[in-house]
Amino acid sequence: MDKETKLDRVAENGGDRLLLARLYDKLTGAERRNVPGVSCFLAPREQVLVQRLLPELPLHFFGGHPEAERAVACYLPDYLDEGFLSAPDGPVAAVRAEFYEKDALTHRDFLGSLMGLGIKRETVGDIFVDRGSCDFLVTREILPYVLDNLTSAGRTRLSLREIPLEEVSGPHYSVKELRDTVASLRLDALVGAGFGLARGKAADLIAAGKVSLDGLPCTKPDKPVPEGGKISARGYGKVILKEISGRTKKDRISIVLEKYV
Repeated sequence: MDKETKLDRVAENGGDRLLLARLYDKLTGAERRNVPGVSCFLAPREQVLVQRLLPELPLHFFGGHPEAERAVACYLPDYLDEGFLSAPDGPVAAVRAEFYEKDALTHRDFLGSLMGLGIKRETVGDIFVDRGSCDFLVTREILPYVLDNLTSAGRTRLSLREIPLEEVSGPHYSVKELRDTVASLRLDALVGAGFGLARGKAADLIAAGKVSLDGLPCTKPDKPVPEGGKISARGYGKVILKEISGRTKKDRISIVLEKYV
């Protein structure tokens, strides 16, 4: 199947097509030359699309931290292993910005400051904000520019330094385990169970395009959710179908959900 046919099948809009065409050229070109090829940072939905575009290509996705959502797509020739990605001079770098704890900065503050420097969103990975510090991932190419130019977030002064990837703090949340039963593993049933919503309200959220399954927006309430499926609902958070435990005497399905709060 040629490039244009693949793009026609996978791209959902013009923006997808531009991004995927660029990724196709970069990653297949790396394979032809037998050299490593690394993309920009991709959102979960974009990662799914590039896998659909190039299912025959052995791609690795690396975000710089095990729980990072944004990741670069990498083609590695047979003479390199995954250690290339996490090496000190690898394609992803980590920065720690420190500030006074009394200045309660947010993800938006840091992202806005980076964009204000003219940095493209695709060169920035996950941003993990804590009290008094923020760890964030960037492509190796823009690291020097970030270290030299990011001096503040909002009106708060920052002290920046590169840190090893293994020191990145990661996201700060708690996980709540929910046990429930559902009539089926339809998406609307799982959204209702995970976020405490009536099934009708869950179906409305899905129809409005506010629900994603495994990184892709889904508007089908009857879409089956597999074990391990990640459901995000705008304004409600994220749940994972951790376990399907069999059926009850009333023929309902016992499930275990992990809710991120």
